[in-house]
Amino acid sequence: MGNGDQQKPGIFRVLSLDGGGAKGFYTLGALKEIEGMIGGPLCGRFDLVFGTSTGAIIAALICLEKSVDEIEELYRNHVIKVMAAWLPMSKSAALKALAEKVFEDLDFSAFKTRIGIVATDWKFERPYIFKSDPKQAYKRQATFIPGFGVRIADAVQASCSAYPLFCRKLVETRDHTSVLLADGGYCANNPTLYAIADATVALNIPHDKVRVVSIGVGEYPAPKRSMLSVMRWLQYLFTVRLLQKTMEINTQSMEQLREVLFSGVPTIRINERYTEPEMAADMLEHDMSKLRLLWSRGRQSFERHEQQLKEFLL
Repeated sequence: MGNGDQQKPGIFRVLSLDGGGAKGFYTLGALKEIEGMIGGPLCGRFDLVFGTSTGAIIAALICLEKSVDEIEELYRNHVIKVMAAWLPMSKSAALKALAEKVFEDLDFSAFKTRIGIVATDWKFERPYIFKSDPKQAYKRQATFIPGFGVRIADAVQASCSAYPLFCRKLVETRDHTSVLLADGGYCANNPTLYAIADATVALNIPHDKVRVVSIGVGEYPAPKRSMLSVMRWLQYLFTVRLLQKTMEINTQSMEQLREVLFSGVPTIRINERYTEPEMAADMLEHDMSKLRLLWSRGRQSFERHEQQLKEFLL
């Protein structure tokens, strides 16, 4: 799995993708430039890919050897429809239809690169991470089942189930255990810390041999009331704003912990902050003109890290 060490023997490359709903267009913009720089599929350059929520969708598609252009087309045609749906049940139904269309009945054996898809075990209030390689298991490797035997479509839906905006996702593992899952952003909206732990602890890669590219979704002003219908404003005020704030706090907390616990692991963090009023956006954004702007900003963010990315990836 993964052939990132073909360019520099002994180097283990990690890609980590944040959650953030439709703001994943920013992530795709940065990935577009990285893909162009390396001149080939992303899954062939990274040895481990972690994703949360919208990052889980992108991570899964990367590990299935999809190009960034293919992923971006799926986002343009489908993700904005998911975000535009009004009720949690309709959002979840649209998300399920997307996952079924894209991933069909594929299971974790289909992945070409090691992956981690982060969800939250709602009942036991702890992370629930779908992984593809027995070596990523910290315990019980002998009985490890890739993705717990769950289909990729179901794992991705679980990671994206931002309750209460979406319904939680009930999955059944191969050992017939039913698990109620919610969005991975509740425990690791920025999954970089988990990814580095897999690389350095589970896979036992020395810290100085790991190279991490961590991509967020950008930070933006909250949409103004005048930009929203009265009904959507009420939803935003009491639900979206709180959930958005929770995810943003989680993202920053995980980044601070990474800097403290794994300061010796070379890491590039791409996640620009914007303050201009025209950049106002939230996780449910479905204005295509605004999402194209986020895509463009992601590509521009790549420029600020281009030289270091070349050193990591070429």
